Amino acid sequence: MSTLSFSEKHLHLVSFDIPVPVNYGGAIDIFYKVKSLSEAGIRIHLHCFQYGRDPAMLLEKYCESVHYYTRDLSGIHFFHSLPFIVKTRASAELLKLLVEQPYPILFEGLHSCIYLDHPALANRRKVVRTHNIEHDYYANLGRVEKNLLKKLYFFEEARKLRKFEKILTMANGVAAISRKDQSYFNEKYPGHPIENISAFHPFQTVEYHEGIGQFALYHGSLEVGENNQAALFLIREIFQGSGIPLVIAGNKPSGELIEVAGKYSNVTLKGNLTTEDIYHLVREAQVNILPTFQATGIKLKLLSALYIGRHCIVNQPMVENTGLETLCHILNTPDEMKKGLENLLQTPYRIEETVKREKVFREMGFTNEANAAKLIRLLFPG
Repeated sequence: MSTLSFSEKHLHLVSFDIPVPVNYGGAIDIFYKVKSLSEAGIRIHLHCFQYGRDPAMLLEKYCESVHYYTRDLSGIHFFHSLPFIVKTRASAELLKLLVEQPYPILFEGLHSCIYLDHPALANRRKVVRTHNIEHDYYANLGRVEKNLLKKLYFFEEARKLRKFEKILTMANGVAAISRKDQSYFNEKYPGHPIENISAFHPFQTVEYHEGIGQFALYHGSLEVGENNQAALFLIREIFQGSGIPLVIAGNKPSGELIEVAGKYSNVTLKGNLTTEDIYHLVREAQVNILPTFQATGIKLKLLSALYIGRHCIVNQPMVENTGLETLCHILNTPDEMKKGLENLLQTPYRIEETVKREKVFREMGFTNEANAAKLIRLLFPG
């Protein structure tokens, strides 16, 4: 490690996962946050909880130091009063390093906040990056889950997370990922500094693609119940019998989704692709169709569709209070979506739409540079 001057800004960043490979929403936001803060001159001491992912040399490029802690997934933690996602991310070694090195701390998600109220960190500047309203997110996972034990777990976790969320009052600031989440936290915890800092992402400029694509695309992590539900909805309610080609792309599709997709010749299911494979499909599609039944946070797949794709169809919950409403075709019923698809599949994507997207992203602060500047002001005031 190099000799450090007093003018350098150091930051502890506590991540709930290793953000490499960069292949799902939380990992994307954290990785490009680390990269953007590093490029802005912040010396990052990254702390990652490890479960199913290997240490990543790529992180060394952007961090002053990287530390890994084994996440304790023992079943006994299901019976603790703290949420399982919080209790399993306790580490005496992490706490020791946070106490010894007196830098500001950025906690990623409620998941990583077990030490937010620790007395040894009472005088430290602490900011929490919220990725969702977590108790709503887990309750919605419970509603769409078909396995009874998993359903019970999600509902119990939602109850614990609702109670645990009050720990945010111990933070010096909250960086909410969407304007809707910011409004919720402002109403719930008045008087506490809540900033809207949108998702960090890999895109530099809005791309323009000539020609007309030959299919519609839905993409997402298919092991997540909400995404599985959206994919099944698209097949059963919109594409079944339509003849319109639909590609569904994402990791770990369920057995039910594999079975249902296999019944229709116009539906192609592509599982376990790389991130670049998925981005290639986003670019090639004529329409990215992205319904959601869970209006929490902001979806990275929506940003990818708008940065590198052509037409984008969503329902209201996908874009509600995001600032991106004018960039999408908001269609809420199956009939509306069918008619919109039929029209857009024949409509060339215009360069004017790319210009409009660039303008909105710039004005609404959806760039990594703008996000990093806001986060640095929150972490290092004055």
